[in-house]
Amino acid sequence: MLLRPAVLADAPAIAGIYAHYVRSTVITFATEAPKAEDFAHKIADPRYPFLVAEDAGAVVGFVYAASFREKEAYRWDVELTIYLTPGLEGRGTGRALLEACLRILTAQGYLNAYSCITLPNGRSVGLHEKCGFTNLGVFPKTGYKLGQWCDVVWMARQLAPYTEPPREVIPAKAAMTALCFPG
Repeated sequence: MLLRPAVLADAPAIAGIYAHYVRSTVITFATEAPKAEDFAHKIADPRYPFLVAEDAGAVVGFVYAASFREKEAYRWDVELTIYLTPGLEGRGTGRALLEACLRILTAQGYLNAYSCITLPNGRSVGLHEKCGFTNLGVFPKTGYKLGQWCDVVWMARQLAPYTEPPREVIPAKAAMTALCFPG
């Protein structure tokens, strides 16, 4: 298993993995699968890491960070998204991806990482707990998809001590270079 920064050529494979969850599950509240170009924009964003897991030359999972909220005071916070090819859960790939992403985010200077998980999803909740996330609370019946109302849990992990003033965040590539992360 190889973990590496995503490249634009990975966008179709990433879109394919995500499309399964859009069409077949309530794990994401998206009702239309994003196109490869939508993921290409996220991959190209220099502010946030976007990593893939590759096995035998094929992308089998991904994790990326994005803005938690757009207001300037939230600039030290990120929201994470992680998905694996169906059937690969429980093999350590998700944990490896998430931990690598968290190391990069910490090196960048982000202070808080958040994840929103549709319930029930014991695997994802367990993964986040193993990676140091805590439950912030459940929002009941937040979304309606595939004929059912679904709850979501927000989870959080503090990445570094809070300082005053906080240091400014650096680009993902600079942090990856400092960590000697491949790519």
